[in-house]
Amino acid sequence: MGSLVSKKRGSATISVPGTKKTSEADISGKQGGTTSAKSLPPPDVGKPIEVKVCKASDMQDGEMREVEVGGGKALLIKEDGEFSALGHKCTHYGAPLVKGVLCNGRVRCPWHGACFNAKTGDIEDFPGLDSLPKFEVTVENDNVVVKTNKKVLEKPKRMKEMSCHSPDNDTVYLIVGGGGAAITCAETLRQEGFKGRVVMATKEPHLPYDRPKLSKALDSTGEALALRDKNFFSVYDIEVLTEKEATSVDCPSKVVTFADGQTIAYDKLLIATGGKPRPCTSPGSDLQNVCLLRSPADGNYISQQGRGKKVVIVGTSFIGMEVAAYFAEKASSVSVVGVSSTPFGRVLGEQVGSMLRKMHEDKGVKFYMNNGVVEFKGENGKLKEVVLQSGETLPADLCIVGIGVTPNTEFLSDSGIEMTKGALDVDKTMQTSQEHVFAAGDIVHFPLPMADGEKVTIGHWQLAKAHGRCAALNMLGQGVEFNSVPFFWTMQYGKSLRYAGHGAGFEDVVIEGSLDDMQFVAYYLKGDNVLAVASMNRDPVVAQAAEIMHSGRTLSRADAEAGSDSWKSQL
Repeated sequence: MGSLVSKKRGSATISVPGTKKTSEADISGKQGGTTSAKSLPPPDVGKPIEVKVCKASDMQDGEMREVEVGGGKALLIKEDGEFSALGHKCTHYGAPLVKGVLCNGRVRCPWHGACFNAKTGDIEDFPGLDSLPKFEVTVENDNVVVKTNKKVLEKPKRMKEMSCHSPDNDTVYLIVGGGGAAITCAETLRQEGFKGRVVMATKEPHLPYDRPKLSKALDSTGEALALRDKNFFSVYDIEVLTEKEATSVDCPSKVVTFADGQTIAYDKLLIATGGKPRPCTSPGSDLQNVCLLRSPADGNYISQQGRGKKVVIVGTSFIGMEVAAYFAEKASSVSVVGVSSTPFGRVLGEQVGSMLRKMHEDKGVKFYMNNGVVEFKGENGKLKEVVLQSGETLPADLCIVGIGVTPNTEFLSDSGIEMTKGALDVDKTMQTSQEHVFAAGDIVHFPLPMADGEKVTIGHWQLAKAHGRCAALNMLGQGVEFNSVPFFWTMQYGKSLRYAGHGAGFEDVVIEGSLDDMQFVAYYLKGDNVLAVASMNRDPVVAQAAEIMHSGRTLSRADAEAGSDSWKSQL
């Protein structure tokens, strides 16, 4: 990043780097792209394209249609009597948006819930980063005409216009952390025209990367998973300090101290340090090859050590089960140890959890449920066996522990920021109890609108990015309240399960469709209200449910029992 420079601001010192301007299962995860400075000459946009795509009278209001345009495709939308045309694939992993949901002026992706403005193509909810390209639409004698050019048509993503640092602006907005919340906050600040310094300090050696892919593609490098390349951060003056771990925050003085002894003074601060894997405390947990998964380096090591070997996984939620799926055809054996009776039981319930367990067992994975680890045994400092509470002993060359995460907030113990069980308490604007200090991501205890403002802590990638955007807007004083529906997914053996809502404390599950055929919708209820909806091979049902939840409405038990064909008319 170049040499460090120091700039005086009042009585504090700012230490920042010098800047120089210069199918779903097959996705690569690379969301960013090489950028070029604004001072470069405009690119050749190519030959204009003008195509009559349909009759205006043939399209119903609220309809989306994928249309051919000059050798490419566009998503044609008719809503409230007006037409618009956008890129046809989600900018996250390339889902066909025509199979998604159009509701209240936005298009929601059927796969992972990203939302785009139906008129402008701007991204409004995540997990993606980029917006959709927008094409001109006119109606001439009942003919709907789409106008664009070849260069625009060939680009599946559009980056919002962004500002850069102005040399005469000494304001410093500091972001501690380098995950989804951090990068979304940084980009939103620039998209909103902020021209002060944007400094991102992360203890990781990598630029921000696509963290959800770690447990699905263990052999991926940090570079392959990067959300943006180095040039992007240089062009837009987002100063990234890697291997920079914060050790304390002095809120009255507005200064952060780092492990290397340096300090950075800030005007506004976002804390987005994420969660850290909860370690297993059983004897022998310090043996070689008893591993936690947090970084690409961890994933690469686990991938190398487990091939052709005996692998034991402790934990039956997302990390554990996705790692089991990864090793099912790569290891000599895969054994999964869980404390509950069913994998994913706490989140997805016994029925769906049992279906997922069978899917794994059909691939040769063995389960040891209602169990736990008593001891790890080794030889010459390296793991050899895992002893269970049941008395069974599992031979093991490698053990991956995936038993949850804890907020990475110990460095804030003397900051004066209010916390709940280690998570930072924030209000609807993502501000903490300390003035000028915001927080986002896995480490926050925040009010969830769909839960009537009840405060929750949820470790979802999509939510972290939504937090980051909301925090950025309010660092700029815009007074925006957080409003997003939790949306997550898991991919195992080429099968994707989607989930929207917040099902904590559910009392009953109503199943629509067939679990045996892995084509179903699951409704999670408390009393008469649906808290969350999950599905497999039933797109876009979960996206539809998410839109209903986002509108402030609640599906009922009667809706669940009647089935999705009945309640989707509420959209």
